[in-house]
Amino acid sequence: MELYIDSANLLHIKECVDLGCISGVTTNPSLMAKEDASLDPKEIILDIFKTVGGHVSVEVISTKADGMLREADEILKWFPEATIKIPMIAEGLKACRKLADQEIPTNVTLVFSPAQAIAATNAGAAYVSVFMGRLDDVAISSEEVLTDVCQIWEVQGYESLIIAASIRHPIHLVEAARSGADIATVPYKALMQSLNHPLTGQGLAAFLADHAKMLEAASKI
Repeated sequence: MELYIDSANLLHIKECVDLGCISGVTTNPSLMAKEDASLDPKEIILDIFKTVGGHVSVEVISTKADGMLREADEILKWFPEATIKIPMIAEGLKACRKLADQEIPTNVTLVFSPAQAIAATNAGAAYVSVFMGRLDDVAISSEEVLTDVCQIWEVQGYESLIIAASIRHPIHLVEAARSGADIATVPYKALMQSLNHPLTGQGLAAFLADHAKMLEAASKI
């Protein structure tokens, strides 16, 4: 399972890229709104791509297919490598099919059920983003939904890549991998949390203390 960073914060993205475990980025209007309003969103996205390369999803905001297609066309003019992120609504599926017919990659987002995922892949989505945290918020097991989607993909031989999105904590990350997701797109905070464990810190402190004792003993010889 690959790891993407779910962010529009360039400093966080650069830090995560330096870790060597990130291979893509996803963004959305909410994430962009958290950044400096004085910055040009286009420049932010292009800087993100220069930093990461690979996959970068850019979301449209129209709710009608024609509007989504116009936005996609504009995005691709200044960022030809973009994956167009489209909401899982009927109009979104229309736009997804037309973009797929032009071999333009799409990421269908806000997927909350296997039925929605099936519709998205049949409309030509290159990526299908299943939201975990928001499912858990309404007392629906996100792991069960994601597992169902992954099992259906295996049975049917669908080629769309499954993204586990709305990751809230390291347990979601593990559940996504266990379920069989191709990609998990993880916020900065959750990714940092996943790297830490108290026993790692304790073990490192013990190693360093023992090494210091050895040096001290050697200096007295």
